[in-house]
Amino acid sequence: MFAIEVTNLTKKFKEFTAVENISFKVKQGSIFAFLGPNGAGKSTTIKMLTTLLNPTHGQVQLNDFDVTKDPNEVRKNFGIVFQDPSVDDELTAYENMDFHGVLYKVPDNQRPTRIEQLLRLVELWDRKDDLVKHFSGGMKRRLEIARGLLHHPKILFLDEPTIGLDPQTRNHMWSYITKLNKEEGTTIFFTTHYMEEAERVAQEIAIIDHGKIVAQGTSTELQEKTNAKTLEEAFISLTGQQIRPEDATPMDNLRMSRKMFRR
Repeated sequence: MFAIEVTNLTKKFKEFTAVENISFKVKQGSIFAFLGPNGAGKSTTIKMLTTLLNPTHGQVQLNDFDVTKDPNEVRKNFGIVFQDPSVDDELTAYENMDFHGVLYKVPDNQRPTRIEQLLRLVELWDRKDDLVKHFSGGMKRRLEIARGLLHHPKILFLDEPTIGLDPQTRNHMWSYITKLNKEEGTTIFFTTHYMEEAERVAQEIAIIDHGKIVAQGTSTELQEKTNAKTLEEAFISLTGQQIRPEDATPMDNLRMSRKMFRR
C-alpha cells in the first residue's frame, strides 16, 4: 500500500516549468527523503502534495484521496513542519498546541491528553507554560513537530527540519521522528541538505533536479549507480557542482501556511 502516489505531476508558472512530469510512490509507514539542489523543484512539489498549489497537470493521491478533488480530506491526513519557524512566540508551548488542535478540530475531550502525550515525547512537557519566545531554535523545532502530529496525521511532511540546529539537537530530533514512525506508523516525507541524515534514516530517496526526478532508490543503490562512496558524492554526480539560487523564501512559506488555514 502507498501513502503517497504521484503520477505525471507538472507545475508551470506561465512559460517556466518548475516541475516536469514527475512520478513516484511512497510506501505507507516508510521514511522517504526528497533531495535536490536549490531551485530544483522541491518546494513546488511539496506545496502541490500539501494542497498549497494546484498542479498544472498530473495527479497526486494521499491515502487514496485526490489532492485536487478532495483537498479537505487530504489535509486531515497530513501534518507539516515548514523550513522556517511558524510557532507563535507570544503564546506558551501549550497554547500553541491547543490553538492548532482547535484549527484541526481535535475534540475537546481528547486534546489535553494528546497535547501532553506529544509534549512529553519531545521532552517539552516541563516547559508547557513557558512563552515560546524564550525557547531555543531546537526547542521550537521540537514543538513544531509535536504540533504537526497533534491531529494523528498518517503522513508528516518535514521541509529541512534540522537546518541550523547543532549536531546534538539534530540527533535528538531524528530520534523523535524515527520513534514516531515506528510507534505510530507515520509515513515521513522529508527534505534535507544534510546527506548523512538521508543516508541514515531514509528507506528510499528521490533526487529531483531542474524539475525532473533524476534518480530514485536506496542510498546504496544510488551510490552503486554513480560509483560513489557516499550519498553526497552520488548526489553531486547526479546534479552537478553548480551553485543554485534559493528555492523559496521565508515569506513564501509564511504566505502558503496562511493560505492553507484560510481554505
